[in-house]
Amino acid sequence: MKLQSAVTQYIIYQRSLGKKYLSNEQVLKRFIRFIGLNKNLTEIQSKDIDLFLTIKGAITNSWHHKYQILSVFYRYMLSRGYAKVSPLPSIIPKKLPTLTPYIYNVKELRTLLDVSLTYQEKPSVLEPYMIRTLLLLLYGAGLRISEAINLILADIDLPQALIIIRETKFNKTRLIPLGPELTKSLSQYASQRHRSGHSQNPEAPFFIGRNGFAVNKGTFTHTFSLIRKKANVRRTDNNRYQPRLHDLRHTFAVHRLTAWYKEGNDVQKLLPILSVYLGHVHLDGTAIYLTMTPALLEEAGSRFQHYAFKEESHD
Repeated sequence: MKLQSAVTQYIIYQRSLGKKYLSNEQVLKRFIRFIGLNKNLTEIQSKDIDLFLTIKGAITNSWHHKYQILSVFYRYMLSRGYAKVSPLPSIIPKKLPTLTPYIYNVKELRTLLDVSLTYQEKPSVLEPYMIRTLLLLLYGAGLRISEAINLILADIDLPQALIIIRETKFNKTRLIPLGPELTKSLSQYASQRHRSGHSQNPEAPFFIGRNGFAVNKGTFTHTFSLIRKKANVRRTDNNRYQPRLHDLRHTFAVHRLTAWYKEGNDVQKLLPILSVYLGHVHLDGTAIYLTMTPALLEEAGSRFQHYAFKEESHD
C-alpha cells in the first residue's frame, strides 16, 4: 500500500470516531511529503523516520509530538496487516523540560495596557484602542487568543454582560459572564468601532483592524511581543521562554484561584466552575493553568493553617 493511501484511510478512520484530527493530519501530510508520494508503506526504513523526527540534528519537543502521532498511525497499520514491523525507534529520548507559564503581576498588567496605547511609532493595521480591549478580554475572561479573535458581533451580548464562545478547542460552545468593568470596556470599544464606520453585520468580526478584516493571530502575537518588550516585562529566571500572550490566560486562572483563597471560599468546590469557564473537558486540563506562585502558596498556606488551628481548638 502506498503511504499516501494508508494515511488517507487512517485519517478517515480517525474522523469516523468523531475527531476533527486537523493538526495531526498536517503532521502526517508533512510525513508523506518528506518520505515521498510514491513510497510504499513497507519500504519506509528506520533511518527515514529518524530524519523526519529530528530537526537539524536536534531533539526537540516536536520530536515527541511527531513520534506520538506516528506511533498511533503504525499501531493502526500493524493491526490491519498493512505493515509487518514498525520502523519507529525503540529508544525514546528524554523530553525537554516543560514550559513554565509566566504569571503577570498587577503592575505588569497595567503597564502592558498603558503601553498598548502608546507603543506605535507610526499607525499600523491594528488600532491601539482595539489592542487594549483585546488584551483586557484575554486576561479578564481567560480566553484563548483564537477564541477572542473569532468572536463576531452576534456573540457579544453587552446588555446581559455575556459573550458566546462557539466551536472551541474541544468542539464545545459556552457562555462567558463578564464583570462590570470588562463589560464597560467592551461597550466603549463597540461604540468606537461603530463610529469608525466598521460593519455592523451580526456576522462581522468583533475585533478588527483598520482594514475592516478580522485580527490575524500571528500579527497580534507579534504585536504583543513588541508591547511586552517596550513595557520591559521579562523573566528574571533561567527559563528559555519570555512571557507570552497565552500567559494572560494562565494569569487569569491563578489570580482567580488566589482571590478565592483570600475570600475564604471553598476552592475545591469552585475549581470545577473554573474548569467549565475556561472551556476544559476535564478538570486535569485546568490544573495546567494553576501554576503555583508565591502569592497563591501564601494564601493556600494561610487557609491550611486556619483549618489546622480550627481543628485543634475542638480538642
